Amino acid sequence: MTPDRLLTTAILPALADLDARGIPDSFDARRLLLAIALQESALVYRRQVVDGEQKGPAASWWQFERQGGCRGVLAHRATRDHMRTLCQLYGVAPTEQGLWEGMRYQDIVGAAAARLLVYTLPQRLPATAAEGWAQYMEAWRPGKPHPQKWQDCWKTATAAASELEVPA
Repeated sequence: MTPDRLLTTAILPALADLDARGIPDSFDARRLLLAIALQESALVYRRQVVDGEQKGPAASWWQFERQGGCRGVLAHRATRDHMRTLCQLYGVAPTEQGLWEGMRYQDIVGAAAARLLVYTLPQRLPATAAEGWAQYMEAWRPGKPHPQKWQDCWKTATAAASELEVPA
C-alpha cells in the first residue's frame, strides 16, 4: 500500500462518511490518520507482526486491538453511534470481534475507527509533529513506541496529504 493509495481508497472515503455525520474532514485529520498508519504498520502489515509472523492481537493499517481501540470507539459516548452506523453501512458486525475482523479487510472502516479514536481526545487535531506524536501516544498507547520513526511518518503524511484538495 502506498500513502497516496491509502488516502484515496480509505482515508478520504472514511472522512467523507464522518463529515456527513458532523465530524469535519480536514488536512490535519488526513495527515494524522496517514502518519499513524505509517507508524503502526508501515503500510505493509494488516495484522501485527509477532516473532516474524502476522499473528499479533492488532489488526488493520492502524493496528487496533479488540479490547483496545475497537472497544473504545464502540463504547465511547462521542463515537459509539457513528461507529455502529458505519459498521452497518459497510457490512461489519458492530461488536469488538466484528470490527476487529472487518477492519482487516475493509480499509474505510479501519480509517473511520482511527479517526473516531482520535475524536475521543479533548484537544484539537495536531498541527505539528510534536502535537501529532502526543495525540498518537494518548490515543493508541503503544506498548513499544518507536519515536525515532515518527518524524519520517509525519513528513511523508504531510507531503501526501498536501497533494490533495483540502476541504473548505
